Amino acid sequence: MSRPNRATSDTFSHTADRPAVTANGRTYAWPKQPAVVVCFDGCDPAYIEAASAAGVIPTIDRMRREGFATLALAAMPTFTNPNNVSIVCGVSPAVHGVSGNFYLDRETGAEIMMVDATPMRAPTLLAGFSEAGAKVAAVTAKDKLRKALGHGLVRDGLEGIAFSAEKADEASEAENGVAEIEALVGRRAPDQYSADLSLFVLDAGIRLLETQRPELTYLSLSDYVQHKHAPHAPEALEFMREVDQRLAQILSLGARLGIVADHGMSDMSVADGAPNVIYLSDLLDAAFGPGTTRVICPITDPFVRHHGALGGFVRVHLQRPGLSHSEVIDVIRQTPGVAMASPREEACLRFDLPADREGDIAVVARKGVALGAHARDHDLSQLSGERLRSHGGLEEQVVPFILSHPLKDNVPVPLQLRNYDVFSVLLNDVAT
Repeated sequence: MSRPNRATSDTFSHTADRPAVTANGRTYAWPKQPAVVVCFDGCDPAYIEAASAAGVIPTIDRMRREGFATLALAAMPTFTNPNNVSIVCGVSPAVHGVSGNFYLDRETGAEIMMVDATPMRAPTLLAGFSEAGAKVAAVTAKDKLRKALGHGLVRDGLEGIAFSAEKADEASEAENGVAEIEALVGRRAPDQYSADLSLFVLDAGIRLLETQRPELTYLSLSDYVQHKHAPHAPEALEFMREVDQRLAQILSLGARLGIVADHGMSDMSVADGAPNVIYLSDLLDAAFGPGTTRVICPITDPFVRHHGALGGFVRVHLQRPGLSHSEVIDVIRQTPGVAMASPREEACLRFDLPADREGDIAVVARKGVALGAHARDHDLSQLSGERLRSHGGLEEQVVPFILSHPLKDNVPVPLQLRNYDVFSVLLNDVAT
């Protein structure tokens, strides 16, 4: 760490007359205490309920009793990138442009994996606060998100910090706004396929609060545990215990805390443990001929061991001129396990998606069913014998929305909160 210690409360830089910050048409009040939002990756509400019943999350339980707690909807499709970007932009994918981890460029035909901020069309509220003079930090588990969440945050003249647990050992002042992360946290950067990846993020956030006192902090975890373990599994309960202990530390440092998830998690295996998958490319090849369609799995990312690139939402691009959209949709809709198959315009209207990044047909699976391309495209050996647990569809859209403090008495609670409302509610609507 090369920046000075700013841990004492009298160095917290808010004043009563600091102006509100506007980003993407939404206005955010200047934080009166350090504000921390945790994106609890893959935290289906079932994990909260199981951990509460087991008595391992006293901090979260206290927040639910004494603060504010409800269920919210994640952005569709329920994947990591669209939802994390939605949360830090405060708006839907139709505005910020990110609607998957992986997409097909309709103009070039190239398949593109999102690994930086290139697909983003909107600024983040984190950058907006940084430009207004706030100290802002974004810490992510996965480096694939770091450049997006830190977009506009780390540059000359700003005190922004953005780094990932995955590559904590490579952090530098020039690239990340801070260096020597391992020394800051007190241990080596964890393996990317471990529960400790998320715990490292929380520990780093705690140390930043202790040493640099950022006004605004965003901590984005990994869903490694949720992909591997059901809510009542001992491993999941232990992970929830470890997370809860760190949330208590964050609150002890005087922070206001908000917790949301980017998506839930579903078991997508049959009774004997085999993945329950519809390989849509194989099905459409049989119906219309090889190469007439192209199925894109937007869950695809560098962490394929989590899910084998199988999830509850895929996009179908028609490749043969004259191929009837309605005929293809009819075949898909008649397939057992499919919940929805909609043309691009309908899907964009229903889910608030950017039209130029949507396929010709959007397909959503039923609960317990995964969608893939060709069977040969998915290496299920990487699941290592575990049941397939994944996300992407409507079944994983409901997520927790929990705040450490209650809302002001005169604040009406929206009928339906979205996970990307969390910064607005935390900064504007929480009682002082």
